Amino acid sequence: MGWPVRLGVAATGAGVAAAGYLGLVTGAVPVDLGAGRRTRPLGPQAVDIQAPRELVFDVVAQPYLGRPTHALREKVEVLERGGDMVLAAHFTPVGGRITATTVETVRFARPERVDFRLVRGPVPHVTESFVLIDQETGTRLVYRGEMGTDLWSLGERWGQVVARRWEETVAASLASVKDEAERRAARR
Repeated sequence: MGWPVRLGVAATGAGVAAAGYLGLVTGAVPVDLGAGRRTRPLGPQAVDIQAPRELVFDVVAQPYLGRPTHALREKVEVLERGGDMVLAAHFTPVGGRITATTVETVRFARPERVDFRLVRGPVPHVTESFVLIDQETGTRLVYRGEMGTDLWSLGERWGQVVARRWEETVAASLASVKDEAERRAARR
């Protein structure tokens, strides 16, 4: 095999690898093999909010149950709505013009919790919860979750990469909920 053929094979292999990586990162090509599943915790993360629990719940539920703001429409799209649950696509920039899309069910138990379950994304398994706890000074919002990956140690390494970005996104979301809930509470 001459060098032009080898170069062509290498370029094709690199292109397939890049496309596979891009598909995995964006959630367009989810991999759920059920082999070598390993799980890891997400969180816990907690934030104390100077606002009543009902108000904090409303802020968390707004993008799913209410009319989303323009900024939220760029992050969340409700695909299907039921009584106490929605199916929603979440859009997260991951660098450059690449955006990861996850699809999750979101279940509501007013006013104490919101539960998320991954349907499609960069890993095969994620469950999460936002638990709202009444306090004298307002509300404590606690995030906990679990992420699962396949393919033993290879998947575990991928899970570390995904979990780092996932938890950064959750931390930004918690900060946003805190800011908005406290802003609304101050107007009351």
